[in-house]
Amino acid sequence: MSAHEVVVAVLLAGGVGIVALCSAGMALMASAYDRLHFVAPASVGAILIAAAVLVEESPSLIGIKAILAAVFVLVTSPVLAHATGRALWIREHGAPTMGPRDGIEVEET
Repeated sequence: MSAHEVVVAVLLAGGVGIVALCSAGMALMASAYDRLHFVAPASVGAILIAAAVLVEESPSLIGIKAILAAVFVLVTSPVLAHATGRALWIREHGAPTMGPRDGIEVEET
C-alpha cells in the first residue's frame, strides 16, 4: 500500500467510524433530547469522508461535490438539531405564547 492509499483509508475509516458511533449512540439513548447530542459529531464524520474522497479524486467534479455535501451537512446539522428539539418541546409543552411577560405588549380588542 502506498502512502496515498493509507491516508485515504485512515480518513475513510475515521469518518465511517464516527458516523457509526453516532448512529449507535442515537439508537441507545433513552430520550429524544439525549439523541440530539449525537447529531453534531456526525458532521465531523461527513467532513472526514469528504476529505477521503478529495484525497482520492483530487479537486475534480466528484471532489467538489464531496466538499459541497460536507459543507451542507456541517451547516444544516445545528439547524436540524435545534428545529427537532423545538418541535419536541412544543409537542410536550404546547406552543409558546407571547404576552406582557415576554416584553411584548398585547392589545385587547
